[in-house]
Amino acid sequence: MSDSHDLRNGPLAYDGRVNRFSSRTSWDAGESSYAAAVREARTSGRRLYDLTVSNPTRCGFDYDAEALLGPLADVRALVYDPDPRGMVSARAAVAGYYAGHGADVSANDLVLTTSTSESYSFLFRLLCDPGDEVLVAQPSYPLFDFLADLDDVRLRPYPLFYDHGWWIDVAELEHAVTPRTRAVIVVHPNNPTGHWTRVREREALETLCARHGLALIVDEVFLDYQLRESMDGQSFASGEHPALTFVLSGLSKIAGLPQMKAAWIATLGPERARTEALERLEIVADTFLSMNAPVQLAMPRWLAGAGAMQTQIRERARENLATLRQIAGEAPGKLQTLDVDAGWSAVVGLPGCVGELDCAERLVRERGVVMHPGAFYGMAERNRMVVSLIGPTVEFEISMRSAI
Repeated sequence: MSDSHDLRNGPLAYDGRVNRFSSRTSWDAGESSYAAAVREARTSGRRLYDLTVSNPTRCGFDYDAEALLGPLADVRALVYDPDPRGMVSARAAVAGYYAGHGADVSANDLVLTTSTSESYSFLFRLLCDPGDEVLVAQPSYPLFDFLADLDDVRLRPYPLFYDHGWWIDVAELEHAVTPRTRAVIVVHPNNPTGHWTRVREREALETLCARHGLALIVDEVFLDYQLRESMDGQSFASGEHPALTFVLSGLSKIAGLPQMKAAWIATLGPERARTEALERLEIVADTFLSMNAPVQLAMPRWLAGAGAMQTQIRERARENLATLRQIAGEAPGKLQTLDVDAGWSAVVGLPGCVGELDCAERLVRERGVVMHPGAFYGMAERNRMVVSLIGPTVEFEISMRSAI
């Protein structure tokens, strides 16, 4: 047997010495043909129409530099006084955010983290032993696969169906429950489908989790970006909580500030389970003490001013969605738009995009249009693509028309 293996197969030899790596990181690091097509197109210098841009700081929104950067100069940050759950002032500001959504969340129920990714990792460690399972919707964001690998957790998918709108088949979800299942993840609204969890779906999910003794993990980072004027749902932080429930969010989406690295976990549910969960989470958080003082001190100001950024992003997303639907109406049979309730993305179908090449790769090579393949999110249909709705409006329209 050779002394060197690839990333999927084991140790690598360097100068005769063998370095061994964890199987947790044995991902296929090779470049896909789609990624190669995008790289080649960008390095060639030819014009590309990019419908994947979802970084709000790169989309032309108006950021008030003084209001955002000024709070980082708070002199109290010169004193190191760590709190495992996060500074009380920052947690109180988060509690105020939920009060604005009609939810009674105490600052004592919150644990601050640097990102929702870190929040997931904390919760996987809290709830799961190696090999335990967490149920997650499909389609959904591929980040979960990497987080699960790193924390020795197995993901089991449950279907998010599309039929005149997206919906959760709770019966199929329950069939996926095994003796090793520890939690159910719900992204509300879902990324990338924009599915908004309805009241009946929430009640069924909570009942299922309570019956099986499962935790309910709800990711609400896109909660403030409803694309319909009226919805029949609200934050999972509101109302009763028959099952142990963790609600995740952060400033990346709420305030359009992904670079500031501020997020949180709200722990809710039956008193005994909630208290024990918070005690254990505090130890996990105390082990890492990830949050830095300047960001925590700035959080009250940033949250107070988040509404202006939300309005900009929401209006941009709604305008681009209207454009998308208009183009689809003008090009029947060439472009399909799937219903979207909320968020920054939309799923589209391109019926005419067929051939030997993958649809997304073909668009890059033949049209110079970059979309995310639906396969990235677990969609089986080869001609389903995901587009960002927050890019500049003129560029968005030109890019979509170029795709068809």
